[in-house]
Amino acid sequence: MKSSQKYLCSCLLVLAASVASAQNLIRYVDPFIGTGGHGHTYPGATVPFGMVQLSPDNGEQGWDWCSGYNYSSQTISGFSHLHLSGTGCGDWTDISVMPNTSLINDTFNFFKVPFDHKNEKASPGFYSVALDNGVKASFTATERCGLHKYQFPKDCNPVLRFHLCSSINWDVPTRTRIYLENDSTIVGYRYSHGWANVQRVYFAARTSKPIKQLYVYEAISHSQVLQENEKDSVYNGEIEFADLDGAPLLMKVALSSTSWDKAIEALKEIKDWNFEQIKKNAENKWEAELEKLQVQTNKGDTASEHLKRIFYTAVYHTCMAPVLYSDIDGTYKNSKGQVRSMAKGQRYTVFSLWDTFRGLNPLFTLTQQERNKDILNSMLAFYDENGLLPVWDLSTWETNCMSGYHAVPVLADAVLKNTPGLDANRVYEAMLASAHQTVRGTPDYIKYGYLPADKGSFSVTLTVEYAYDDWCIAQVARKLGKMDDYKTFMQRAASWKQLFDHQTGFMRGKKSDGSWVTPFDPYLASTDWETSMYEEGNAWQYTFFVPHDVRGLAKEFGSTDAFIVKLDSLFTASSDIHGSSTPPDMSGLIGQYAHGNEPSHHIAYMYSFVGQPWKTQARVRNIIETMYHDNPDGYAGNEDCGQMSAWAVWSMAGLFPANPANGEYVFGSPVFSEIKLKVPGGKNMTFKAKNNSSTNLYIQSITLNGKPYKKSFITHADLMAGGILEFAMGDKPNKQFGADAAAWPSGVE
Repeated sequence: MKSSQKYLCSCLLVLAASVASAQNLIRYVDPFIGTGGHGHTYPGATVPFGMVQLSPDNGEQGWDWCSGYNYSSQTISGFSHLHLSGTGCGDWTDISVMPNTSLINDTFNFFKVPFDHKNEKASPGFYSVALDNGVKASFTATERCGLHKYQFPKDCNPVLRFHLCSSINWDVPTRTRIYLENDSTIVGYRYSHGWANVQRVYFAARTSKPIKQLYVYEAISHSQVLQENEKDSVYNGEIEFADLDGAPLLMKVALSSTSWDKAIEALKEIKDWNFEQIKKNAENKWEAELEKLQVQTNKGDTASEHLKRIFYTAVYHTCMAPVLYSDIDGTYKNSKGQVRSMAKGQRYTVFSLWDTFRGLNPLFTLTQQERNKDILNSMLAFYDENGLLPVWDLSTWETNCMSGYHAVPVLADAVLKNTPGLDANRVYEAMLASAHQTVRGTPDYIKYGYLPADKGSFSVTLTVEYAYDDWCIAQVARKLGKMDDYKTFMQRAASWKQLFDHQTGFMRGKKSDGSWVTPFDPYLASTDWETSMYEEGNAWQYTFFVPHDVRGLAKEFGSTDAFIVKLDSLFTASSDIHGSSTPPDMSGLIGQYAHGNEPSHHIAYMYSFVGQPWKTQARVRNIIETMYHDNPDGYAGNEDCGQMSAWAVWSMAGLFPANPANGEYVFGSPVFSEIKLKVPGGKNMTFKAKNNSSTNLYIQSITLNGKPYKKSFITHADLMAGGILEFAMGDKPNKQFGADAAAWPSGVE
């Protein structure tokens, strides 16, 4: 064989190997995981952090339909273009499209069509279902544009309904329009209020076949879904087509927050009608995300496929929020109606910060270095527009959902890690504004050194969470050389001590006169925001929310041993929750540890701060095995915009940011034989677990780049340097590893 022929064969072999290895990870992702039970995820088509989430809605109301879809349902009322992933409140499902074989007489209510889950498929960037009305619907997406493909039965009257009045839970349409631009293009908008009081979505839709007729229906007699003074301003539309004679109908639907002209521009993201190519492009984008964390398992490990499905679906769910809000040129219209443009990059929305500051946002500093700049600067844009950092930003509206000012730890973490593209002084200015806000109990928190229970709701939760946020501000102040501020905020960071009751061993409510609120029941939890002192929790969980001063908390118990006994008791106490209106979010209980809700997510790692990391290893492995499954009911609670999944990604890799802003990752119990993490500069950080198995869950020793490593944590700087971190695993705890105080993660400074 000639050398040129050998070279050609070699190239072909390399190409074949490349093709064979391409998209070898998306097969482990199951978008149906989390769609059942209380997971509140959606199964539809989207790309990482995309503006469009094209997914089915069941036409049901209620808590378990916060995403519009729950696996328990067997009807579909439409395929809408905006969805929330894993939230505890329901909204969006805007611009809903429903195919049918004739005009739909029920023009303003949900028109539900049955389906069977066996006729439903989902994978990253793709969703399809065969409906019982004979229509097969398939979807894929780009960042701002969804691509529909409908296969209608022969000899029918093909119809697509734009159900602009479609809404779930609190959402109410206030003004909608739909217009025919030409024989294949319609434009319109939907204004609504709900969880976000102001929402504006503009759309443009273009079909592959000419439109025979657009029917527009005005909602005059349907005031049950509308504001009385706005009911005459809401319209739905139906598009009718000539008989397609069995040929597929395709449609592009693009979105904009600014105008339908910008939506028309966004149609250009899909240049032709090649559905399979757009689907492949979406898959490639997902594959690129998944490849940032490459897993290997031991040969013969029967659980490996199961674990990979859990892990890679979790990685997938960490890329669902926040989502793009701006047009391709960075322009957007905020909730005040102001048209603005990001100086650089894109604007994002859907900031579930009470959830995500604990694990998801620290994960972004490793897996989303470029995109994270835009995410962080979107928070600062929110500050510019509103005077405060976001608490829960939805469609650029402040929902004021949940407690704390938790944009602070996210931004502090970024500043302390020297994230490029972020103005530290501007960040600090925004932090100070939130720390001195005149709402949400903050003035009384500052005045009394804690939030008194007779001055505001969720007083214990707000006090301990504000204390942590203030610790984060103190660290940024020190970095910027503002030492007076550092001292002030370190004093505020100790506010949690005011609510620790040495007699009962719990954080509990205190009145403004300094007396304890009685009676006291550590098992009591309530959804009554006017009387509850704990948000979505009770004294058991919130007693342990001192991630910045774990050893200070241990000291309040009298000794490290007494603190460990209390930690143990959290996991062995009765799982009963007392009260007549207990929060449904308190789920995934192991004793009073509630993995289905975020305030518990750092607790299993606290043993490592006091010299018993082997207990962390046992607890973490148990949580992974019992709280994550590869079925629709696969999460212990709301997935919450990526946080439930971020905990799994971190913990299955063998570490977790127990203090989300100190740049340290505490070791747990890795479940895979190897995970390779891509870090900047073309480097990799590889985590290896020698002799790992379901029974060999305890760390015996660690080496970093071949050298003995004695600490029970690793720093962000060491991870970013790349290399090999190897765990030697065994079936019995090595109680000497991590026992020395020099090996413990950092405490308060």
